[in-house]
Amino acid sequence: MAADDLTIVLADDQDLVRAGFRVILESEPGFRVIGEAPDGAAAVEAVVALRPDVVCLDVQMPGVDGLEAARRIGALTDPPAVLVLTTFDDDDALFQALEAGASGFLLKNASPERLIDAVRTVAAGDALLAPDVTRRVISRATAGHGPDCPGDAGGDGGTSAPHTGAAAIAAAGLTEREAEVLRLLARGYSNAEIARELFVGEATVKTHVSNVLQKTGVRDRIQAVVWAFERGVASAS
Repeated sequence: MAADDLTIVLADDQDLVRAGFRVILESEPGFRVIGEAPDGAAAVEAVVALRPDVVCLDVQMPGVDGLEAARRIGALTDPPAVLVLTTFDDDDALFQALEAGASGFLLKNASPERLIDAVRTVAAGDALLAPDVTRRVISRATAGHGPDCPGDAGGDGGTSAPHTGAAAIAAAGLTEREAEVLRLLARGYSNAEIARELFVGEATVKTHVSNVLQKTGVRDRIQAVVWAFERGVASAS
C-alpha cells in the first residue's frame, strides 16, 4: 500500500453494504478503506482516529445518523470530504446533507463506477451534484427553503437591490475568467472538466474557484451556483 493512497472510512449500519462498498472501492488502484463504522458516532470516532481523506456516510443509521455525523465531522479541524450515501432520492435529506457540510450526495443504486468517481471527485475538493440535483438545489434555495441562501452577502456591497448578469459580475469584482469559471460551475462542471474546457491546469481552476467564493461572499461551490442563478450570471455573456 502506497503512502499516497486515497484513504476512506465507510459508515453504514449494514455489514453487507459496507463489505460491498469495500470490495468496489478497493478494486480501484490507489484506493484504500482504512476503517468501518456501524453508526454515526463510531464514524466520527474513526475519522478522529484515522484521519481519512474521504468518509462515506449512510443517512439512516441507529443512534447518531449520517446527517448529524456529517455536522460533527465538518466541525473538526481539517475534516475529510464527506460523501453521503442513501437509498432514498429525498430532497430533505439532500438539503440537510449539504447544510451539514457534505461534499456530495449519491444514491446507493448508483453503479460501482459512479461510486468510485464520486469518491475521487470529493477527495479532489469538488462538490458532487448531478445536473438534476443541482437544479433542485437551486430551485429550493432561491425559494428560500433550502440551504442558507447567500442573499446579498459578498461582492454586491451588501445592498438589497438585485443585480443581473454583467452588473452582478462587475459588482462582485469578478474577472472575465472568474465569471467564466462560475458559469461552468453553474452547469455542474467539476474542476477537471473546467480545466479541459478552458485549456488550463486544475490548480489554476482551484485558484479561480477560491477567488469566486471570496468575492461573492459564499461558503461553498453550491452556494456560488445559487448566487449565479439568482443574479442571472449563469447565463450572462
